[in-house]
Amino acid sequence: MSKVVLITGGSSGIGKSIGEFLKDKGYNVFGTSRNPEKYPESKFPIVALDVTKIETIQSCIAEVLKTAGQIDVLVNNAGAGITGPMEEIPDAEIKRNFETNFFGPINVIKAVLPAMRAQNKGLIINITSIAGYMGLPFRGAYSASKGALEIVTEAFRMELKDFNIEMTNVAPGDFATNIAAGRYHAPVLDNSPYKEKYGHSLKTMDEHVDEGGDPTQMAEAIFKIINTDKPKIHYKVGAFMQKFSVVLKRVLPDKVYERMLMKHYEL
Repeated sequence: MSKVVLITGGSSGIGKSIGEFLKDKGYNVFGTSRNPEKYPESKFPIVALDVTKIETIQSCIAEVLKTAGQIDVLVNNAGAGITGPMEEIPDAEIKRNFETNFFGPINVIKAVLPAMRAQNKGLIINITSIAGYMGLPFRGAYSASKGALEIVTEAFRMELKDFNIEMTNVAPGDFATNIAAGRYHAPVLDNSPYKEKYGHSLKTMDEHVDEGGDPTQMAEAIFKIINTDKPKIHYKVGAFMQKFSVVLKRVLPDKVYERMLMKHYEL
């Protein structure tokens, strides 16, 4: 019997690539979207789910369990970008980003755990970001939400040891997807003291996504993790320098690393 995989945010970008790759490998894949009717050509079923609305999370899990009988793997992929000077991003937008990138995945985990405990097995893969390992200029809210998910996974793993349920993080770098189009961008204000540097950084961020790697790399990484008996706590997937930046943060003095980031972003 093929494993059942549920991928939140599986209708586009990295989630879609993962779903199609696993489907071709023989897995029973379900994706999610807030508007599944928009994806009639999807290679796998798309179930309605909005990670910010608990009732849709519960109904999605119930529908997949009713259809497939079990959920072996949850890929917590749904997320949203946010950019802007920390001083100028509206509080409501920061809270909305945490609802999607942090509280949403936690609530999906909570909804799927009873079924996994009953099965006495399960794997939960949280898609975070290399940006979650460092506070990036004009991406501070995004770094914080993804970093929070990285840390809470460490706690979850230890709490779940008795139930034969594994959990891991996969932190991607920049990949060529439509994530930039879905970001919340704080406007570049004419009277802002950050106008010049934020405007330049915003252009650079979009270029990094456009020039990013093939999201199939993420699909291949997820496939390998699913077929690993004891997954590691953290994985990084992306260009060498993006992954190496995490290593440098561990070994360099804080101010040296800060200067390196500022030089990279031309600040």
